[in-house]
Amino acid sequence: MRRLRLLRSLGLLAVLLATPASAQMRGHGGPVRALGVLPGGEVAVSGGFDQAVIVWGIATGTALSVLRFHEGAVNAVVALPDGGFATASEDGRIALWRVGQSEPERVFAEHTGPVTGLAVSPDGLSLASASWDGTARIRPLAGGPARELVGHAGNVNAVAYLPDGRIATAGYDATLRIWSAVDSAAPPVVVTLPTPLNALAVTRDGEIAVAGGDATVRVLTPDGTERAAVEVGPNPVIALALSPDETRIAAATAGGTVAVVARDGGRVLRRLVGPGLPVWSVAWRGDELVTGGSDRLVRRWNAATGEPIGALSLPRPSDPLAAFHGDRGAEVYRACVACHALTPEDGPRAGPTLAGIIGRRIATAPGYRYSEALKSMDLVWDAATIARLFEVGPARYTPGTRMPEQTITAAEDRAALVRFLEKATALP
Repeated sequence: MRRLRLLRSLGLLAVLLATPASAQMRGHGGPVRALGVLPGGEVAVSGGFDQAVIVWGIATGTALSVLRFHEGAVNAVVALPDGGFATASEDGRIALWRVGQSEPERVFAEHTGPVTGLAVSPDGLSLASASWDGTARIRPLAGGPARELVGHAGNVNAVAYLPDGRIATAGYDATLRIWSAVDSAAPPVVVTLPTPLNALAVTRDGEIAVAGGDATVRVLTPDGTERAAVEVGPNPVIALALSPDETRIAAATAGGTVAVVARDGGRVLRRLVGPGLPVWSVAWRGDELVTGGSDRLVRRWNAATGEPIGALSLPRPSDPLAAFHGDRGAEVYRACVACHALTPEDGPRAGPTLAGIIGRRIATAPGYRYSEALKSMDLVWDAATIARLFEVGPARYTPGTRMPEQTITAAEDRAALVRFLEKATALP
């Protein structure tokens, strides 16, 4: 087994050394939702809205493998102490992987909603997860039952360990909660903040950085007292990451910038400015930053200067709806662009391509992994069924779907959307 792993490592090193360098990594079919850099800094792992996990050689920009296991957007990635990594998805599952393997070694499926955050304990023995089922869960990596943390009123978006083993969670209910390391019955410390919370990070001395909808990064002491607040707006903060020396906090925003904040000075040192699309994920690699965004790229940046490594090529993607300017149905459809393509050549994103959807049986678009619940349904997409989907909502009309819950209340807007899809998705 050791020899096999050595051969895999040597093969990986050969790929990393043999391929020309690229500052930008392209491979995802949708926004890059999650990023992690493995120990040693040579390999990154990204997760996308397209349900794919990609293992990258950072220095070369090479995709070493594309892993398709999850049945929903991949929301979180974290490196494991043994050199492997864990991924978590909208499908509620957490998978443990080893570089070079095409299937996960283990899968955890305790959550009943999308999993949005992962963290490894300081001793490397436990894995924590945050979920939209309203809970966080702590499980021994060696095996055994998971501990459940219940108390948030709604989605739990982020989780992290304090150095003493306590667990911090951040939620849409605008609370940061600090839980006992061992006692599930002990009430948590609850810190109420002025905004829904999306992200957090914890330093080795126990300070907590947290941010969310009001575009402010707050630094709290280990007992939850606010020490500093840095406005990085105007757009909400989606992800946070601490530099290896913990002197800086990278804050990725929905407006397409990443603010590098001085942890002690409480000020923005510089801003990384990309193509203007949301930056969903950020990770450090020494004094580099690696980001993933809605342009479907993984990018590298010099964190000291704020400049991209290599050319900041590939401008903001063209608007796929530009040809339908003034069409009410196209405007209604705009909310769907991030998850669904209109043409077959674009392939699946977070959801399947809609090319040829009129007259197509549900759960039959090629190249997309559907849930078993959808594959068992007897439904054909046409003007009536599409309108009904958005009248009552996906959860009621297509139980078992991973599609975000949404409705279109106005009948005229539903009709306009159907007319648009009939012409925009027609196959040649």
